[in-house]
Formats: sequence, C-alpha cells, structure tokens
Amino acid sequence: MPSNVDTNAPSGARTYDYLLGGSHNFAADRIMADQVEGAVPGIRAAARINRAFLARAVRFMIGEGVRQFLDIGSGIPTVGNVHEIAQQANSSCRVVYVDRDPIAVAHSELMLAGNEHAGMVEADMREPATILEHPVTRRLLDFDEPIGLLFLLVLHWIPDEDDIAGLVATYRETLSPGSYLTITHMTDDMQADKIDAVAGIVRGNRGAGQVHPRTRAQITALFGDFDLVPPGVVPTGTWRPGGIGDIAEDPEMNELSFAGIARR
Repeated sequence: MPSNVDTNAPSGARTYDYLLGGSHNFAADRIMADQVEGAVPGIRAAARINRAFLARAVRFMIGEGVRQFLDIGSGIPTVGNVHEIAQQANSSCRVVYVDRDPIAVAHSELMLAGNEHAGMVEADMREPATILEHPVTRRLLDFDEPIGLLFLLVLHWIPDEDDIAGLVATYRETLSPGSYLTITHMTDDMQADKIDAVAGIVRGNRGAGQVHPRTRAQITALFGDFDLVPPGVVPTGTWRPGGIGDIAEDPEMNELSFAGIARR
C-alpha cells in the first residue's frame, strides 16, 4: 500500500469503488458509503448507471472517430474501464487516466503494466498544467487530433471558489476541433433532500473533499461554446440508454446526476 494513504479518512474514489462492489477500500470508506446508502437507499444503482454511461459515452465517441481519451478523476479500476472499452473497439486507441488518490494510482498502474497505449498520471485535476504537460500525457496524446475528455462524477468535488468554470475552460481550450467533452455531475435540481443528506454525511466524515451539487444550468455552462450532442444535459440514465441496465429501476436514482457530451 502507498505510504501516503490516510486509511482513517474516506476518499471519494474508494467510496465509489465500494458502492460499485469493489474491494480496494478501507473501513472509513465503507462506513461513509453505508451511511450514504442508509440515507439514500438505491445509491448503488446511481453509481452503476454512471458507470454504464461511461461505456456508452466512450463507444459514442469512438463512433465519431475519436481514438484518444483523457479520463480525469478516473478512480479505482473496476469493470469496464475506458481503455478496455476503447481498445476492444479499436486496438489503436490511447488512454491517459488521471487521479490524485494513491490507491487509485497504484491499482491503475498495476492494471496498465504492459499496455503501451494507456498510462496513469498522479495529479490533482485543479492543476491542468501538471496534467497536460506530464510526460505520460505527452507521450500518449496528440492534442492536434480529437480527444475525448471525461469528467465523470468528479467536478462536484470542486467548490465555486476554486473557479470551476475557469478550470474546465482551460481544459476545453486545449482540445482540437472534433474533440468531445463528457461530464456527469451531481445535482440537487430534482432530489434535493437526498443530495443534501449525501453532502451532510460527507461533511460529517471529514473526507478529503466536500460535495458541491450544481443545477442543470450551471452544469450546462461548463460545456462553454461546445455543441451539445442530443439529448443534451439530461439525467444520467436517460442519456441514450441502450438497455435496462443503463437506467435505475427507481426513477429517483436517475435524477441524482446529470450527464452530457459536447463537441468542439
């Protein structure tokens, strides 16, 4: 285990891993996740539909000609990682993962050992220069060609005072025409009581970050002048679902986050 891991403080990446049924988490992560599930029964389904959206998004972008991806806040590897989906469709696809959680980084590096077309960068998403200029990023990604940039359930960890709009704009501006920006983001537009409960539990557990849900209008603004792909910014499970597994049985679990993809 990496020496810089605080096992007494929950992390978003490890809690998400636990909700997805993973084993790379600690007691603090499981305690917080169980509290969240107690307050919001069915929250595991919300985590699963975000993962299902990831697969649809990657396949959509590949269908549009994208062959390289930058997954920021990628988390701990689980079933259906970006490089697995992309390289199954086209073996030439290149993927860079980014996360600041040491456990996520360590397991990702282990998973990617021997994969010449995928790499891991340990960095905070609030430091775009570090990520964009990192040797792994520069080796694998050509910013003169279209890139699929993903921020899945990570931007709500950034408070407004950290200038989230400016941060995402910095990333957008590096993308060439034909690139895509993909976002899923927690919202309190429709299930405010449930989102308030989640945010309160995260605060009470004093984890590494706090939840900052945003409205559909605020999330839509993060796409800037990119062209939104129909159906636009919608509840995550309802973005072009391909089957029953893409939508939670409880309609309220489909309303905890919004999803969207936009083209430059």
